[in-house]
Amino acid sequence: MTLKHHPHPGEILREEVLVPLGIDVTQAAQRLGVARSTLSRVLNGHSGISPILAMRLEKAGVSTARFWMTLQANYELAQVAQQSKNLKVKPLQEAV
Repeated sequence: MTLKHHPHPGEILREEVLVPLGIDVTQAAQRLGVARSTLSRVLNGHSGISPILAMRLEKAGVSTARFWMTLQANYELAQVAQQSKNLKVKPLQEAV
């Protein structure tokens, strides 16, 4: 069963990590070594989690980089699936 609504990874980071720890965006950005604006864009769903941010999260003890990249890929695929329902595509190999 697939989810119809995959939450943005930034929402998961905010709600499941930062809020329970009582860390605001400024503190989290400083600890992760990223600009506050960069982290804010991710937390608000305006940017995705990049491989470097995923690695920083892993090094900060917040799951693995692969976990964050998988969340990002699943989110992006769900978005594209919704947008591409009417794509006209033909098989690359014709039936023999």
